[in-house]
Amino acid sequence: MTPLISVNRLCKSFPGVRALHDVQFELVAGEVHALMGENGAGKSTLMKILAGVYTRDSGEMLYDGKPVDFTSPREAQALGIGIIHQELQLMNHLSVAQNMFIGREPRKGFGVFLDEDKLNAQAREILARMHVNLDPRTIVGTLTVASQQMVEIAKALSFDSRVLIMDEPTSALNDAEIAELFRIIRQLKERGVGIIYISHKMDELKQISDRVTVMRDGEYVATVPTADTTVSAVIGMMVGRTLANTAPYEGTQSTGEIALEVKHLNAGPLVRDVSFSLHKGEILGFAGLMGAGRTEVARAVFGADPIESGEIFVRGVKANIKRPSDAVAHSIGYLSEDRKRFGLATSMDVESNIVMSNLGKFLSLRVFLRRMQIRKRAAHFISLLAIRTPSPTQPVRLLSGGNQQKIVIAKWLERDCDVLFFDEPTRGIDVGAKSEIYKLLRALAAQGKAIVMISSELPEILRMSDRVVVMCEGRITGELSASEATQESIMHLATQRESLKAA
Repeated sequence: MTPLISVNRLCKSFPGVRALHDVQFELVAGEVHALMGENGAGKSTLMKILAGVYTRDSGEMLYDGKPVDFTSPREAQALGIGIIHQELQLMNHLSVAQNMFIGREPRKGFGVFLDEDKLNAQAREILARMHVNLDPRTIVGTLTVASQQMVEIAKALSFDSRVLIMDEPTSALNDAEIAELFRIIRQLKERGVGIIYISHKMDELKQISDRVTVMRDGEYVATVPTADTTVSAVIGMMVGRTLANTAPYEGTQSTGEIALEVKHLNAGPLVRDVSFSLHKGEILGFAGLMGAGRTEVARAVFGADPIESGEIFVRGVKANIKRPSDAVAHSIGYLSEDRKRFGLATSMDVESNIVMSNLGKFLSLRVFLRRMQIRKRAAHFISLLAIRTPSPTQPVRLLSGGNQQKIVIAKWLERDCDVLFFDEPTRGIDVGAKSEIYKLLRALAAQGKAIVMISSELPEILRMSDRVVVMCEGRITGELSASEATQESIMHLATQRESLKAA
């Protein structure tokens, strides 16, 4: 049987990053082929090439046995390849039918007027074929996430898709909604649709997939029949790389006082009954896969997202944190994973960004900026952190990612926070800058700062953490000391869903 999709020796690089190298992949009609790998393994890059979002650098891609080279998603859709992204791509103010056929609406009156009746009839036909009971006139914003997921699938099928790529389709669904999605997937299989299924949830493999392909560090590892393999074997393939210059940290048994304690925190679907403590002089690693809730915990503690229930104690005293300014008043700082959006004013200069978190200190008569003091303080941090900039007045947007990250760190050091959340502190920066940030985090801990480090890179977690807290689907599934933490033990906890724990 000729595969629907066949990829051979596929390569793709971005500036400074080799995303894919000699990757192979195959999908046949009527199968669910799971694609597994850690964050950064190259799964999404491969899928975006298949869907026409990216173009490949080299290698061969065949569709129905014929060479193809998509230059846009529209070309891939025209040949029947649809992709459902983890973040739903729907317009909440439009109806189900309008979302399904946006840009392709049937017309009447010499193409001048939208034919609403035909539009709704076409949508209703596809939904009925899926056995989904949805009124095509319903406004999408009023639907549950599960129903919106069905609309995304229906939208993909409206292109007569023969290949459907699903990226973490169950990340926001409950068990009943997952069961409904699996029913739809099995139905599509029977119709001969080939499905590429990206997920970090190991328990879903046995339920839904026929084969599993594992990727690691942008390279192909292996393809195995799901029925003949174990979850442990898949995890072993996912994390089986040799670590260079990232030996696990031996850890310290911190005797420092508790700087921060969180008890039974609830804040949305990805923060459920979260409790942990953080000591002075300690680096507490937060590990987990995409959608585990690590960033959401940090944002809730920092007051960026509302808390439903739970308690936060700072140095033993209960803190009422409702907004970021409350957290800062309690000497808590948060370095966002999206530094350009939440950490920096990129159009402003270096020195202004550094003093931004403590601007009141540099005001005269609460109105005038003390420029000389600002310049002197900025120069101190530029020297301390080895920030490479032509001058303190250089616009931040013109600096490298590593230097931008150092400026965010300088901002919170200027505020002299006792508790610091570092969310993906080395994302998007080069190896040299990573090493400098590692040294800085160690130095801060040695000074008695209490640090939470959120990272998707297991070698980084192992290298830096005194203890490791692991999350899965909004809950803490385990805590490991530095001596207990291995890539395998973290991955097992990171895929340990609530339903599995109860089993």
